[in-house]
Amino acid sequence: MSQQHVAELTHRSVPSPAGRIHVVEQGRGPLVLLVHGFPESWYSWRHQLPVLAAAGYRAVAIDVRGYGRSSKPADTAAYRMLDLVADNVAVVHALGEESAVVVGHDWGAAIAANSALLRPEVFRAVGLLSVPYTPRGGPRPTEAFARLGGDEEFYVSYFQEPGRAEAEIEPDVRGWLTGFYAALSADTMPAPGAPDPHFVSRGGTLRDRFPTGRTPAWLSDEDLDVYAGEFERTGLTGALNRYRNMDRDWEDLAAFDGAPVTQPSLFIGGTLDASTTWLADAITAYPVTLPGLISSHLLDGCGHWIQQERPEEINRLLTDWLAALGLPE
Repeated sequence: MSQQHVAELTHRSVPSPAGRIHVVEQGRGPLVLLVHGFPESWYSWRHQLPVLAAAGYRAVAIDVRGYGRSSKPADTAAYRMLDLVADNVAVVHALGEESAVVVGHDWGAAIAANSALLRPEVFRAVGLLSVPYTPRGGPRPTEAFARLGGDEEFYVSYFQEPGRAEAEIEPDVRGWLTGFYAALSADTMPAPGAPDPHFVSRGGTLRDRFPTGRTPAWLSDEDLDVYAGEFERTGLTGALNRYRNMDRDWEDLAAFDGAPVTQPSLFIGGTLDASTTWLADAITAYPVTLPGLISSHLLDGCGHWIQQERPEEINRLLTDWLAALGLPE
């Protein structure tokens, strides 16, 4: 990112139910709220902020509660979906706006979808990157994930046990992040037939499955410095607590079982991303679950970190979709 673009970014904190949410803002116009996933920060939108600003939008990327410069409540239950939606609403209002378009990646996609579902009067449209919308339903999540692993353990189950993943990650945050990013990037992910990095051998660690000595092309040393520096300072518990609330979300959202998100929507995924292959049925169900879907795209040969792996394509698809919304100035 050029120094010109860095200089144009405005960093500040705004009040929210979490305490404070760190926002990074660029541009003027209709508000577009950008919500990152795990394990990232506002910085994952570094390629989108200047382009959206140049296209006439007020682009705002946040640090989700538990990350970066945002507040990190001590209570694990403070990371439930209802609270994250409340943070997004608070950010919109703190910025002096009544409504926004919300766009999310990875966990941010789920947060964005639920923001649109629960507060349609605030979130006028929703963009989902990498993780398809799946309405609340089915069995209790912990039970479903426990069945996925078989002789191994699914990574979500591994993350759900307090302190366990932290013990693996925090002695070498930079090395772990490098391996995690590499495991899900198109150019560095394990070859077909290799042990799946989404699973943990009984008694093992997640990093046992990471590619070694490989760094994705999209991740420079400077980019890694930003990510590693934030997590070395904050630790990983706030970020991991999102996984530890999936049963609470299932209970909290019982009244929305099977509910569609009806606002104008966008989905973009990568063909090499497990999120899109495992959830292919969710994409097929979009005529029912996302009836306002304007455009849906699967980028051939793209992995999970989609807006960083293919920034130019994502920027074009985002700006085309936003233009199609015909938002008032």
